[in-house]
Amino acid sequence: MSEQKLTSNPRGIPSSPFVERVEDYVSPEEPVEIVLKKFQEAISKYKFMEINLLQRRKVLEEKIPEIEKTIAVVDLLTEKKETQEPLYTDFELNDTLYAKAKIEASDSVYLWLGANVMLEYTCEEAKELLTSKLETAKTSRKNTLEDLEFLRSQITTMEVNTARVYNWDVKQRRILREQQASGVKA
Repeated sequence: MSEQKLTSNPRGIPSSPFVERVEDYVSPEEPVEIVLKKFQEAISKYKFMEINLLQRRKVLEEKIPEIEKTIAVVDLLTEKKETQEPLYTDFELNDTLYAKAKIEASDSVYLWLGANVMLEYTCEEAKELLTSKLETAKTSRKNTLEDLEFLRSQITTMEVNTARVYNWDVKQRRILREQQASGVKA
């Protein structure tokens, strides 16, 4: 393969080269089969990254609305605290079992942080933390969507490269057969 400076996207995913001249990639030291194998390996790596990013996008698509709902609840609790009004709700005890709950005005909330860890925060601290988490999740989703678009482009480029090298090889073999056939007749 010819030496080309490969660039990458902002998160370090390498861009694929575009094969303009197949002759620059195929040589006696690097025959067509090896070049095609390298291209297929690159496609496989891109597709693996794509699968991981699709899973990440799915998690973020579920997480963002959950954070937004939690912020709304913190806002509601803050509002109820200011008016000294109790809040009545249904509290889930089990998958199908609920109990009526009366939430008194409180200055704090408890947030699950993950790994079976829950911490108490003031409503202001909770909103600040949740807003920060929401912005981080939205930025991550934006980056993930950009990476997915970038990967699709790279996969397409590598598939085109593979087709170009394969078609070039077929053409070279046909020319060689024709030369051998004309050499036999002469």
